[in-house]
Amino acid sequence: MSVEPVKFKKEKVVLDTSLFVNPEVRLDFGKNPTEAVETFLSIAEQITTLEFYMPSSIFKELLNFIDEEKISGDMFVVLRQKSPSKHELTCPAFLLYELIEDMRMRVNKGLRFAEKAVRNVSKGDEKEIIQGLRKNYRDALREGIIDSKEDVDLILLAKELDALLVTVDNGAIKWAEKFGVKWLLPTRFKDYLLSHIKKSKVGKPKAKAVI
Repeated sequence: MSVEPVKFKKEKVVLDTSLFVNPEVRLDFGKNPTEAVETFLSIAEQITTLEFYMPSSIFKELLNFIDEEKISGDMFVVLRQKSPSKHELTCPAFLLYELIEDMRMRVNKGLRFAEKAVRNVSKGDEKEIIQGLRKNYRDALREGIIDSKEDVDLILLAKELDALLVTVDNGAIKWAEKFGVKWLLPTRFKDYLLSHIKKSKVGKPKAKAVI
């Protein structure tokens, strides 16, 4: 009779760069992106119940913000790079209809802001009007929507892996919900990791007897 360890399925987590780059959400991990990544790695290495992923496009983006020479080589082991299987994944047709309708409403909203700015040119400071138009137009077209291929990679990879998505991007969160993807705000991520350290220590798989 031999004894083999009982295998268990690890939970998967997909990370966005905002966790390490956004100064408002990375404070739990470090003062700058490099320090934040180092802290994350030191915690993640203690966890046996989770696997961490990042789309290749997002990973390349992250490298632009950190000093690789100060980062442990374990980053390439702990933080797995994987692009979503774009040709195998499918999505419901109604999501395409929602995206088109959403973009139509946003364009119309942007046009109304532009019309208002034109009417007010003779009533106020031109520079302030242009600045206001830029802000309103940007908010109308980009707030709460996925507006880059990196955002799409995040959502599709999380969907493919049935993983937890960690991001602060409102557009990614909104569309993650449409795809049925679990998500978590970065401000809660450190607590999430620490809880899994406890699980890793007390929840080691038991061995089963093989006759």
